[in-house]
Amino acid sequence: MVKDTAPRDVISPSAANSSDGHIVRHRTRSIGHLSTTNGPDGARALSNDSQDGADSDDAQLQAEFGYKPVFKREFGYLSTFSFAVSISGLFATTMTTYSYPLSAGGAAAAVWCWLIAGSGCMCLAFSVAELVSAYPTSGGLYYTVSRLAPQKYVPVISWITGWINLLGQIAGVASSEYGAAQMLLAAVAMGTDFKYEITENTTVGVMAALTVLTGLVNSLSTYWIEKMTKGYVIFHIAVLVSCCIALLVKTENKNTASFVFTEIESSSGWQPKGFSFLFGFLSVAWTMTDYDATAHITEEISNPAKKAPWAISAAMTFTYIGGFLFNIVLGFCMGPSSADILGAYQPVAMIFYNSLGKAGGIFYTVCGFIIIKFVCFTALQATARTFFAFSRDRLIPFSRVWTQVSPISGTPLTSVWLSVILCILINLIGLGSYTAISGVFNVCAISLDISYCIPIACKLIFGQFKPGPWHMGRYSKYINTWACIWTAFVSVIFILPTEYPVAADTMNYACVFLVAIFFFAYLYWIVRGKRFYTGPIVEGYETPQVGEERESGVGGEEKAGELVGEKVA
Repeated sequence: MVKDTAPRDVISPSAANSSDGHIVRHRTRSIGHLSTTNGPDGARALSNDSQDGADSDDAQLQAEFGYKPVFKREFGYLSTFSFAVSISGLFATTMTTYSYPLSAGGAAAAVWCWLIAGSGCMCLAFSVAELVSAYPTSGGLYYTVSRLAPQKYVPVISWITGWINLLGQIAGVASSEYGAAQMLLAAVAMGTDFKYEITENTTVGVMAALTVLTGLVNSLSTYWIEKMTKGYVIFHIAVLVSCCIALLVKTENKNTASFVFTEIESSSGWQPKGFSFLFGFLSVAWTMTDYDATAHITEEISNPAKKAPWAISAAMTFTYIGGFLFNIVLGFCMGPSSADILGAYQPVAMIFYNSLGKAGGIFYTVCGFIIIKFVCFTALQATARTFFAFSRDRLIPFSRVWTQVSPISGTPLTSVWLSVILCILINLIGLGSYTAISGVFNVCAISLDISYCIPIACKLIFGQFKPGPWHMGRYSKYINTWACIWTAFVSVIFILPTEYPVAADTMNYACVFLVAIFFFAYLYWIVRGKRFYTGPIVEGYETPQVGEERESGVGGEEKAGELVGEKVA
């Protein structure tokens, strides 16, 4: 028998007596032994199974974090792990960024930069996984600030974290799409025996078309995205292993171990060589980042407090070990001169061509293209969910527009296509300068990692963290501390020009992009944010004082203490 099915406001006594006089309300609904589940058409339906996993996750999302469930929980262990692996896209992202360590110090720099920088990235990944386990919402680490920092600091800290993270998400998709365009065109050039001339205009045009394709895929139902993602990890591992074997077998004149592990040959112009060597960290930092992308789909994962952090840690461990071995193989098979490889449009594709011939080169370059497109698919999915989550908390202008969820696909279509447009606009700077495009890669690594370190620092400083099922125990504070120190160090490196002498066409424009987004975020905070933004919504919302207005973060209106959301076509 069902009793008292009407929702009611519950006012916490501690909240009622809060120092700022605000009342914190949240909604509860007693439904006896009945529970709500997701039907195949995306609609919510009643179920007699009160132990249903997805339903209990939805109940936790609403009761503990104050958010109304709007997504279907389609992702299990394999698909979540595959999603996390696809974000790094090891095989393809190494292809995309191999020129950075190669220019910084040759094959040896690529190997040792991966080993050194990868260890710092692993500390950051484990720290992120620990936070995701404790606070599994699509807001990601931005939301965790509301639980880790004192209330008076929450608005400004979460605002900064959110905007930096959003910049990194967009830059990540944009740079991945640019890399995808390069791989596709490299395969085309191989097919024509390099008679096809590739221009920057062509690359940008192909990039735009590929970004639209990514938007179309992300307009599908989560059901189909989950199915595609599940098989990706098997394909990725098969390509990586078979390529390494093929290169080692087919390359006739391999380089010596001394060349691969000890000979530093910098072509960046920076002296001493040890300083130039540091720029090689970008390859691993760009590959092993976006750890919280999995966090942004936690509202689409069953039992996310366990599955999401497990997937992040397992995927990054695979990427770290696999990437180190892949860089060693490339070092042995690249030929005796880094300059010859760096002169190619796509350096790793040229290694494939030289070692495996035309057919083998095209095959593995196309495989790299397919893999990096999966990176784009999953990265855009995470970015769209980031827009949705931030809009739900009114962090972004016109929030009501970006929180609209299609009743047909069950996805936030407006957020998807906003992400597509912004990524294309960012990459248009490639029409003027390839160097400016390289700044987008730097911004991705810097912004995402800094946005992770802010809540990690709050965890260390304020001591309010309550661990979830996945945590590092007594080693947590040491790993967290090193993650923050490492990120601060490499962030300085990544805003410096990678070539010397410095000119307009060799300038690192990452600092320009960072200043631009900080300026916009600060301006929006002054004009509007500080008047209404109080941090991520926790257990409903804070009732506004007289004379204040508060917009809905879920596409509806908040009236009489109720947070209302709606799906729109």
